[in-house]
Amino acid sequence: MNDPQPWVTPLTRLPASLNPLVMTQRKHYGEVLHPTRWWGRMPFLFWLVALFVGFLERKRARLTPVMRALLMTRVSQVCHCAFCVDANSLRLAERSGAMDKVLAVADWQASSLFTPEERVALAYADAVTATPPRVDDALKAQMKQHFSDDVISEMTALLAFQNLSARFNAALDIPSQGLCDSLKGAPRA
Repeated sequence: MNDPQPWVTPLTRLPASLNPLVMTQRKHYGEVLHPTRWWGRMPFLFWLVALFVGFLERKRARLTPVMRALLMTRVSQVCHCAFCVDANSLRLAERSGAMDKVLAVADWQASSLFTPEERVALAYADAVTATPPRVDDALKAQMKQHFSDDVISEMTALLAFQNLSARFNAALDIPSQGLCDSLKGAPRA
């Protein structure tokens, strides 16, 4: 599938205030991530978004790294964000140690790879990402069986963040970067 061409031109020069983020991206990924070239028009807001995700991805987060990556990948798929699916699939593969879950997320209901806790969290991700959100009483009860109020609150914040990110990128047709291709044996774009 070919990614559509962005209809808002990405920046070729980024504001100097974003240099710390740009250097981190180059160190970790070898290049500047595509969304930075759009968010760069609003450096202050971009820093706030980066701080938000940084808090959610902290070492003492209430959700495991695998659970965070799993939920972010699912929201990315539901929102049809090519870049987010790519970046979050890479994160999920790295954190889970294999491509199995990455390949099963799109059809998670039919897969036996997910724990009961992950299945409830994925159902919650789908419900929160729906427009309008569809979190019914049965799902609320299942969530309470598996997660504390603190974990549910942090999970909801993570899902809200990923919805913001995925919808921003999808609306602007920000393309995939080929980050996960190397894990599938394909050349990186």
